[in-house]
Amino acid sequence: MTSPHIVVGPHIGTDEAGKGDYFGPLVAAAAYADEVAVERLPEAGVRDAKKVSLSRLWELEKAVKQICPAFEVISIFPERYNELREQMGNLNHLLAWAHARAIENVLAKADCRVVVADQFGDARVLEGSLMKRGRQIELIQRVRAEDDPAVAAASVLARAAFIRGLERMSVEIGVVLPRGATHVLPAAREVFEKGGEDLLRRAAKLHFVTTKKLRAQLSAG
Repeated sequence: MTSPHIVVGPHIGTDEAGKGDYFGPLVAAAAYADEVAVERLPEAGVRDAKKVSLSRLWELEKAVKQICPAFEVISIFPERYNELREQMGNLNHLLAWAHARAIENVLAKADCRVVVADQFGDARVLEGSLMKRGRQIELIQRVRAEDDPAVAAASVLARAAFIRGLERMSVEIGVVLPRGATHVLPAAREVFEKGGEDLLRRAAKLHFVTTKKLRAQLSAG
C-alpha cells in the first residue's frame, strides 16, 4: 500500500547532511525522480542514508546518479559556513539558502512542479528563500521525509558528499576529523594546537558548543 505521504508522480526531493557534525561541510542535495525513477529508486535499495553502511552508501550514490535524470549537491565548507552563518544569524536560514539553491539548480535542468523537502524548521523560511523558478512549484515540507524515494536519493547524495568532504579535509588539515558532535573535543584541540583559530575556522562549525568548551579548556591550561 502506498503511504499517503508519498508523492507518486515525478518530483524533486531534498535533504541535508553535516548539520549535526562539528567538523566538515554542510551539504544540501536535491534529486529529481521522474516516473521511472520513482519506481527504480526503492528497487535499487535507495533509502535514508543514515540507515546504511558506508560501503553500501557508495553503491547507492552510484545508483542514484544513474537513475535520477537530474540532481544537485551544494557543499558549504566550514570557512564559508562560518561566514554565512554570521551574516544570516541563524542555522535554519543557512539551511534554507542551501536547499533553495539545490532546488533552483535542479529546476533549471528538469521540468518539475512538485518538491518534497525534509522539514528542518519553520516552513516559511525555505519558502521565502526560493527564487523565481522555486516560487512556481508546490513545496511539501514534512519531518522524516526520507521515506519518499526522491528525498531518500537526496539523502544519499548529501551524506556521500559530506563524508567525502570530511575525509578530504582530514588530509588537507593533517588531523583525523571525526563525524558527529560528541567526543570531538580532543580533535578540536589538536586542530587548534596545529594552526590556531584560523585552522579551526577552516575545519569546524564554530557556533557549536564544542568551541566554547575548547576555549574554556585552553584558558584553564
